[in-house]
Amino acid sequence: MNTNKVRNMEEFAALSGISRPTLSKYFHDPDSVRPSTRDRIEKALSQHDYRPNIYAVNQNRRMTKNIGIIVPYLADPFFAEIARNLERKVIDAGYSPVLFSAHGDRNQENEILDTLRLQKPAGVLLAPLGRISDRAHIETFCSDVPTVLFDSNLEGLGDAFVGSDNFSFVSQSVSYLQSTGGHPCFLEMANPANPNANKRRRAYLASMERLDLEPHVISVPGEGWGFEEIGYQAGLSLLNHRDLPTRTVLCSNDRLAIGFLAACYECGVRVGKDETCELRVAGHDGHPFSRYTGPSLTTVAHDYEAVSNRTVELLFTMIENGGHLSTREEILYPARLLLRMSA
Repeated sequence: MNTNKVRNMEEFAALSGISRPTLSKYFHDPDSVRPSTRDRIEKALSQHDYRPNIYAVNQNRRMTKNIGIIVPYLADPFFAEIARNLERKVIDAGYSPVLFSAHGDRNQENEILDTLRLQKPAGVLLAPLGRISDRAHIETFCSDVPTVLFDSNLEGLGDAFVGSDNFSFVSQSVSYLQSTGGHPCFLEMANPANPNANKRRRAYLASMERLDLEPHVISVPGEGWGFEEIGYQAGLSLLNHRDLPTRTVLCSNDRLAIGFLAACYECGVRVGKDETCELRVAGHDGHPFSRYTGPSLTTVAHDYEAVSNRTVELLFTMIENGGHLSTREEILYPARLLLRMSA
């Protein structure tokens, strides 16, 4: 046996070459994994000085095996996709996911947190509303229940945040659009629901300054989560009044872009890369439906798999360590440019 003490399940996973969810599932119920996998785990245990304390942690805290997953608005396909990924990873680890939607409402978000606290989950994966969230309420919850924040970072709250690098999104889209046909204007909501929108505007301004180009930010009326309708109405107004400052429109998110594309179609404006087209349109997020718009939408996509994996892994580490990390972790994943027909 290796006499060096293995400190936690994450370190044991790296040494054994077995995924963290599979190990967690085994330690909760050895018969829940395939016999060949069980043999590999037991062989690794005989070679390394490691014994998990996850049973003791759950017993001491009187936790269930439920993992709460909270998203701002489940009807948004982005959150539906990431929730699907998180649920699958929680199930694979032998836990039971419990999914909630805050419906864009601060009071509903607070009520969900209060309900979960009473249910004593093993942990919670929370994508907060952001700007309108009750910071004090979330801070208290995070001190009581192992919680990892994802997508929307409330700086300083909770032990961990996992999300996408908004500067990576916008710097890639601006550089590509500028190099292939003229610098873009930036279409956003005047009162965005999610703080990522503000980070993307700042990244756009910084990218334009780096390229020594004049920025054009178009802030359109609208708030809440009806992004397609907001983009559609903004597109109708801008196109009918000929108010667009450039022939390339970069939208803060894909859902705004989808609405804007619908307005272009209604106004008879051709969108695409071809020289005969009047406009180019691009977005951000890698919306699950963005490849099926007409034309297919050029966008910059989240790494759904990496974000989901790391979010769940960090939560399991917190559970194993008694509910908290020694220091707050903040992890950002770069985005990926998807070139399609709209720009």
